[in-house]
Amino acid sequence: MTEQKLTAGRRVVTNMSLSLDGHYAAPDDPIDMSWVMPYAVTDVARDHLAALRESATTALLGRVNAEGFLGFWPTVIGMEGADPRDEAFAQWLVDTDKVVLSSTLGEAPWERATIVDKPTAEVVADLRATEGGDILVLSSASIIKALLAADQVDRLALTVFPVFLGGGPRLFDDGLPAGQWELVSQTAGEHGTLALVYDRVR
Repeated sequence: MTEQKLTAGRRVVTNMSLSLDGHYAAPDDPIDMSWVMPYAVTDVARDHLAALRESATTALLGRVNAEGFLGFWPTVIGMEGADPRDEAFAQWLVDTDKVVLSSTLGEAPWERATIVDKPTAEVVADLRATEGGDILVLSSASIIKALLAADQVDRLALTVFPVFLGGGPRLFDDGLPAGQWELVSQTAGEHGTLALVYDRVR
């Protein structure tokens, strides 16, 4: 990894799970992520998420993802039989600063969370101007799409699962800014799960 190629200051790191045919959600129910579950519990997927959170001090989420993540992950802490990597991520998510983009929530129902109703790129610019580690965008497609369109993603982390969804929304829309990315990490594991990490070359 060449730090000179990354944007000065805090990095914006986005993480998303994709099907092999390029979708991040099924066509019939975008909220249903049951297709992810057989692969999310593999060593590759767990280690991938653990590596991403190590240098992150802020989680950036959309409202829907915040409700899903923060409704589930805290329950993993102390759960019988829980994988230590899952518990560590859950504890990090509880303890870290969280910024939730929402135009409908008036106040945050979660600890250490701030609700912001501003354009995504503006929120990220404000966060970059503060002290801290990486800004980790956790599977919030609308935020990632906006940041890709604004060329504000420094590290693109993907887990690719060997399943065709046959349709549904895609992460990479036509018309994104042209640019080069450098593969800095690749891991293959159980079921053919792939963990890929790319840095934006600037």
